Amino acid sequence: MPIITFAGGKLTGEQKAELVEQVTEAAHKATDIHKDAFVVIIRDGAQGSTGVGGDLLADRVSQAQ
Repeated sequence: MPIITFAGGKLTGEQKAELVEQVTEAAHKATDIHKDAFVVIIRDGAQGSTGVGGDLLADRVSQAQ
């Protein structure tokens, strides 16, 4: 069972549904693996839950503003 992981910012339910549909379709076309075999995991964590270069992303964003 192929697993596709997407990590990004906050998404609406509608955006998540569209992302899952389109990513699954693209992976199916590229690999000829049946669509039902794919699992798509969406990690839309908050900036306070993500670290970049040893700093929380939320801290970097607030410093840049």
